[in-house]
Amino acid sequence: MEEKIWHKSYAPGIKPNIDYEKVTISQALTRSAKNYPNKVAIDFMGKRITYAELEGMVNQFSRLLIDLGVREDDKVAVCTPNIPQLIVANLAIFRIGAVAVQNNPLNSERELEYQIGDSDSKIIITFSLLVPRIQKIMPNTKIQKIIACHIHSYLPPLLRALFPIVKKAMCRKIEPTEDLLVFKDEIVKYSAEPIEDKSKWESLSTLLYTGGTTGVSKGVMLSHANISSNVQQIVGWFTGMDPGVHSMVGTIPVFHSAGYTVVQNLNIWQGWEDILIPRPDPETIYKILKKHKPTILPGVPTIFVGLLNNPKFRKMDLSFIRGFFSGAAPLAMETIRDLKELTGATMVEVYGMTEASPVATATPWGAKIKAGTVGIPLPDTDIKIVDVDNWEKELPVGESGEIAIKGPQIMMGYYNKPEETKNALRDGWFYTGDIGVFDDEGYLKIVDRKKDMIIAGGYNIYPVELDNTLYDHPKILEACTVGVPDKYRGETVKAFIVPKPGETLTEEEVIAFCKERLAAYKVPKIIEFMDELPKSAIGKVLRRKLREMELEKREES
Repeated sequence: MEEKIWHKSYAPGIKPNIDYEKVTISQALTRSAKNYPNKVAIDFMGKRITYAELEGMVNQFSRLLIDLGVREDDKVAVCTPNIPQLIVANLAIFRIGAVAVQNNPLNSERELEYQIGDSDSKIIITFSLLVPRIQKIMPNTKIQKIIACHIHSYLPPLLRALFPIVKKAMCRKIEPTEDLLVFKDEIVKYSAEPIEDKSKWESLSTLLYTGGTTGVSKGVMLSHANISSNVQQIVGWFTGMDPGVHSMVGTIPVFHSAGYTVVQNLNIWQGWEDILIPRPDPETIYKILKKHKPTILPGVPTIFVGLLNNPKFRKMDLSFIRGFFSGAAPLAMETIRDLKELTGATMVEVYGMTEASPVATATPWGAKIKAGTVGIPLPDTDIKIVDVDNWEKELPVGESGEIAIKGPQIMMGYYNKPEETKNALRDGWFYTGDIGVFDDEGYLKIVDRKKDMIIAGGYNIYPVELDNTLYDHPKILEACTVGVPDKYRGETVKAFIVPKPGETLTEEEVIAFCKERLAAYKVPKIIEFMDELPKSAIGKVLRRKLREMELEKREES
């Protein structure tokens, strides 16, 4: 890559280009198991699985999938929170040359049915509590078998003994059938001996679903090269973070692109300990910090805000933390300041998206940090700012425009969506729809996010989908949702609604209607009823106008 303005802002020793090892994540696991066989790979509520044990479990599950008829390039859906079975399943799918399709377990039946059907998945590995939901939608998909995962399957003996006390509340009893298998029962039938690794560098490894600016869910196709390259870019960025040494709290869900790369793939590549949390909350994380003293704490702003609101966290000796990593939503300056004062550790903010595997820029590690920016592009990552109305016109430093990204981490395209792929990928560049600006040292500032997207608690929420759901209500004439500032979630969802003439509607009624049709994190938290919505000359509802009106109202109050 030619010299770029941000290269001068790199920390000492960071090179603008990387000589990539053509090693897939599955192959990296085998290497880590060889180099650090007795190192803990996964710590799940006290249950410790070493790298040698994890390698064996992946081989076992690979053989099970092959026996179930999964072949190279077949799609296998995964839909669980952060539990050991999720990591084992993803790595086994890689190993046999199949494609791991990530699904958010918080999604509604309608959302799951669409994504699972769109992906052409043949088998699904899912949380036991979700089995009834999957069975219900199964006839409308290509799913042939369900593999159910119990949360208690991989717990320490003492916790397993105590688990019956809460088992009824947390876990649905599974009666195995020809089409319904139990993960723990099946995996033990197979050998843990080495198996041929069919993961190929240029082949499709993963489908991660993202909404896009239109609200239509799209499967982002990431190759083994994409995800491995992004991991190697991150490793090259953080000098001094040696392999086989560190431990990380798995706060970000692996079904999210950030969790997929950082919580799963980066740990495996580096041979680090992954302390998995199925449902992160500040109190749980505080207890893990106190007990394990991990060196790396990734998260979204809500995690860090919650920790700082915990007096016990503020009183801890946190000198063991080497770094904080935040993404998915902007961090408040006081949050960054408070964490720095408490620990002395650097807060690294990253910018990216699922289509970039997901990291494109990051705060320099060991160099100048500029508040209000998302750092500078990673090695081998080229970014340009183009005119929003003319993608061929590149803008100079200091002028804001659409962010376009090129690099080895950029996706292959959208699954079965050639038109959307063509619109997003042009001449090797991915056009993000985000608006940004470079300063004269190459630091990138995000001026605006994708046109209408809301980011609440680290989750991407697309207003068009919410609008369409609200329009299905028989009493609603017009509806428009926007993101409004929220101290805890970063943003939260507000719905502006015009009831049909003669109809009466309550806030509780609207929220209850949405809860039946949307994942919980997408449900509007604030409802405002209006006589009419602002519109353009051609009758289009002006979402930005509503957002501006809301911000003005908040400033006045």
